[in-house]
Amino acid sequence: MWENILWCVIGLIVGLVVGFLLARKFMKKYLKENPPINEKMIKIMMQQMGRTPSQKQINQMMKAMNKVQ
Repeated sequence: MWENILWCVIGLIVGLVVGFLLARKFMKKYLKENPPINEKMIKIMMQQMGRTPSQKQINQMMKAMNKVQ
């Protein structure tokens, strides 16, 4: 009886560790392929909308984006 409970606990711990490592690897790969937004991207996006942003507006957008994340 105790042996079965011990195997279940060991299996749960191994599953959690493997799941954590796989999720970490997936997130690193995702962030490498899709980097977070930066000032250059914001400037290009605003120019595509027909606006020429000032550095102050870019800084405000970056601050707002970082607050959301």
